[in-house]
Amino acid sequence: MDLNLTDHVYVVTGGARGLGRATADRLVSEGAKVVLSGRDEATLAQAVADLGDAAVAVTADNADPATPGRLVAAAREAFGRLDGALISVGGPPTGTVTGTTDEDWRAAFESVFLGGVRVAREIAAELPQGGSITFVLSSSVRAPIPNLTISNGLRPGLAMVAKSLADELGDRGIRVNGLLPGRVGTERVAELDASTGDPEAAKAKAVAGIPLGRYGEPDEFGRVAAFLMSPASSFVTGIMLPVDGGMLRAL
Repeated sequence: MDLNLTDHVYVVTGGARGLGRATADRLVSEGAKVVLSGRDEATLAQAVADLGDAAVAVTADNADPATPGRLVAAAREAFGRLDGALISVGGPPTGTVTGTTDEDWRAAFESVFLGGVRVAREIAAELPQGGSITFVLSSSVRAPIPNLTISNGLRPGLAMVAKSLADELGDRGIRVNGLLPGRVGTERVAELDASTGDPEAAKAKAVAGIPLGRYGEPDEFGRVAAFLMSPASSFVTGIMLPVDGGMLRAL
């Protein structure tokens, strides 16, 4: 299928590694250009080196109010247009409800929740008809994940923001969707497995709950993300799409 992405330009936050990088790789392979952002200058530089002239990078934190403007400016300067964004809001710290401090909640709210909302709101103001905004959220939107209290608390709220934004932007022809990754084999998931003290046992337990019987590959997520962001899905908006091998049991 031709995704009609040639020369389209997308911001990809968290684009240097993990699911953001997998999506950037797929977008570029389909002919798009990308503006990658993240907090680690070295990993961003490596991503741009790998992707070549189709990518530029902006070292930035979603929690910084200046970040959306910098990303829009980078897209305009490098490629002369902007067609959408993948907003990957990162993984907040692990922890339980009783063991998570107010400070941890505040820091995560600024970065994960408010940062994501701000990037979406300000990029939306710059998009033409046919633009697309996609949030990378988590299966925690529909079912809590043990020891990920902050994610369980904030991501469902972001999903409802995305749904509301889809309603608000529909008459401009701009689509807003969310992706709910399950256990995909990224550095973040490896870190979560390692945090249990027995990563092999943690992985085996997780795989036992996945009907396809394995962790996903990052590119399997990237292919779905690229489709959802592209004109090929032009009548799809306001959805929360699991990419989880069947792990979520809810409709």
